[in-house]
Amino acid sequence: MSLLPLLAIGLGLFVLVWSADRFVAGAAALARHFGMAPLLIGMLIVGFGTSAPEMLVSALASWGGNPGIALGNAFGSNIANIGLILGLTALLSPIAVHSNVLRRELPVLLGVTVLITVLLANLVLSRLDAVILLGVFAGLVFWSIRESYQQKSDSLAEQIEAEGAHALSLRPAVIWTIVGLVLLIASSRLLVWGAVETATALGVSDLVIGLTVVAIGTSLPELASSIIAVRRKEHDIALGNVIGSNLFNTLAVVGIAGMIAPIDAPSEILYRDLPVMGVFTLVLFLTCYGFGREGRINRLEAAILIAGFLAYTSYLAMTAAS
Repeated sequence: MSLLPLLAIGLGLFVLVWSADRFVAGAAALARHFGMAPLLIGMLIVGFGTSAPEMLVSALASWGGNPGIALGNAFGSNIANIGLILGLTALLSPIAVHSNVLRRELPVLLGVTVLITVLLANLVLSRLDAVILLGVFAGLVFWSIRESYQQKSDSLAEQIEAEGAHALSLRPAVIWTIVGLVLLIASSRLLVWGAVETATALGVSDLVIGLTVVAIGTSLPELASSIIAVRRKEHDIALGNVIGSNLFNTLAVVGIAGMIAPIDAPSEILYRDLPVMGVFTLVLFLTCYGFGREGRINRLEAAILIAGFLAYTSYLAMTAAS
C-alpha cells in the first residue's frame, strides 16, 4: 500500500482542524461586530463552524460517489462527539448544565435522531428525505433566532458574551474567516481522497473509514473547543458545542449530502450505527436534561461514555479486519 493516501489523511486532518478553529474564531468575531446576539452566536455560529469539516467532507464524498464516507462521517462524528469528546471533557471536569436553552435543545436532538432513523428505514436517503431534513434544519435556525431575541437571560449567552473579550478585531476576523473556509475546502478534498484510497487498499468499506478515521478527525475541533471551555468553567459552551454540532450533522450535513445525490445506505447503518448513535443520544438526554434538578455529567458517567465509544470502535475494527 502506498504511503501517499495515509499522508493525505494526516495532512488533511491537521489542516482541517486548524482551519476550522480559525474559521470559527473569525465567523464568531464577525457576528459580534455586526451586533448578533451572544445567544445566537452560541446556538448558530459556533454550531455551524464546528460542523463545517463534517459538512464539507460529506458533501465532497457524496459528490464523488462515496456514500459510506458521507453518512459514516456524519453519524460517526455524532457518536464521537458524545462518547469521546464529552466523555474526555467531563472526565477532566464534570459538566454541569445551567442553560435552559440547552435543556430545550436536548429533546430536539433526540427527536431528530428518531427522524433520521425513520427516513433511513428503507436504506435510501432520497432527495425528498434530504428536503425534509433541510426543512427541519431551517425551522431550527428560525427557532434559534427567535429564542436568542426572546430569551432575557441565559448562562450560555453569558458565557459567550464573556468569550467576546478575546474576540478578533474586524480586519483579522474577515481574513481568518476567508482563509479558514478556503483551507477547509482544500483539506476536505485531500482527506476524502486519502480516505477512499486507503479503504480501497485495505479492502474495507468506505463506511468504516468514515465512521472511524474521518469521523474522529472531523470531530477534533469540538474536542479542542470543549476542553478549553470546561477549563474556563464554561460548561454550557462545552455541552452546546456538542449538541449544536450533532444537530447540524444530522440535519444539514446529511441533508446537503442527500441533495447532491440520493444515497443508498449500507444495511449496517440501520442495525448497527444508528442504534448506537440513538443510545448515546438518549444517555446524553437522561444525564443532562435534569428533570427538575441540575443536569450533570459526572466522572463515572464520563468513563461509561468513553468505554462505550471504545467498545463500538473496537467492534468496527474487528469486523473490518475479518
